[in-house]
Amino acid sequence: MVARRNNRPPVPRVATVEGLDGKGRAVVTVDGRELSAHGGLPGEQVVIELRGGRRPRPERVTRVLTPSAERVVPRCPHFVVCGGCSLMHQAPEAQLALKQQRLLDQLAAADVIPERVLEPLPSPSWHYRRRARLGARLVTAKGRVLVGFRERGNSYVADMATCHVLIEKVARLIEPLGRLIGRLTLSQRLPQVEVSAGDDMAVLVLRTLDPPTDSDLVALHAFADEYDVTLCLQPGGEQSIVGLDGGPPPDLTYALPEFDVEFTFGPSDFIQVNGPLNRRLVSTAVAWLEPQPTEMVLVLFCGIGNFPLPLARRAGRVIGLEGSASLVTRAEANAERNGVGNAIFAARDLYSDDPGPLVEPGTTVHRVLLDPPRTGVGRALAPLAALGARRIAYVSCNPITLASDAAELVRDHGYRLVTAGVVDMFPHTAHAEALALFEVT
Repeated sequence: MVARRNNRPPVPRVATVEGLDGKGRAVVTVDGRELSAHGGLPGEQVVIELRGGRRPRPERVTRVLTPSAERVVPRCPHFVVCGGCSLMHQAPEAQLALKQQRLLDQLAAADVIPERVLEPLPSPSWHYRRRARLGARLVTAKGRVLVGFRERGNSYVADMATCHVLIEKVARLIEPLGRLIGRLTLSQRLPQVEVSAGDDMAVLVLRTLDPPTDSDLVALHAFADEYDVTLCLQPGGEQSIVGLDGGPPPDLTYALPEFDVEFTFGPSDFIQVNGPLNRRLVSTAVAWLEPQPTEMVLVLFCGIGNFPLPLARRAGRVIGLEGSASLVTRAEANAERNGVGNAIFAARDLYSDDPGPLVEPGTTVHRVLLDPPRTGVGRALAPLAALGARRIAYVSCNPITLASDAAELVRDHGYRLVTAGVVDMFPHTAHAEALALFEVT
């Protein structure tokens, strides 16, 4: 039996926005049900569209009856449909306040209250994003290939002419990229474009499901020359990325001038998305830890060396542990490149059921920096705390797991939460990152 498609027209309802959920959507109550819809701000009276049958779902806010003082006109004309941003209709300072309060609420729910609240670390509002994954799709009805973020709430590629959060060099390539892909023989077999940019170069990695023809390669080379951008091909997993000539992909670089270090990284290596804010983040974390020339610092989830190398400029010795062997290799190369001889790196599965000792027995660890993924530190937290480091700086991309780890450090391991605050790594989105400092009691 074939289910009938529900073709009922949308039903408009008036509601008051009670707050924003974790995705930046307006939370409203309709007929006793809590619903979320994009486009509203706290305190506003809005009209939302409901679609469906017995349990209708909200589509979006179609009209604002009483606008909030926090409401601004979105700079991007694609904001209504593009899923790349969710808060561009809210003033930047209000976005920061929302993220800060959400962090403090998460900590309070875990029964952890910072002694001092760090003023949020703000970011440039526009053209800050140097890493992104864009979709590409030939849309027959439009007669062209679309390149951009996914539409909000579905897998379609948004019809974009530009982007106000991608770095400018890439933002202006949205439409030219679509025209390029549309001319290729594999235009229907190229679903994704990965953006990776350093201080002086941008690389676009094209996910190709079929190999390019000779005529495709001619077009790709011409595009790269015209727009001063490097194109790579990815026929399989991340390890399959190659240049147009079939050789290895180029290295990119970014610098942290305060610490006289410059990093190399590959197009698929993890780096912080927001270059200007990363400089402030590293500077703040190093200042908080205050490593001395006679002290040892341990860094967990050290990546390509973003935190260990600046710390090594101040400390006597740094040990960096990382789950990815390829990132460890990159960190070692970056240390050598910068003449840093007092930092060593090792690959370690920090999420193992038994992480084992993090350092050699008898090693004194004075300071620790944690930079885990969204899942938090996990089982490594207990052996880490047992090292008795005087200070721990925690860089978090998920306030929920930060709050959980903070509760364990305070409740079970004799630490106090000295300060915490948000880091606005992704302006105009609901995503919040945070920085926290713990000291042993």
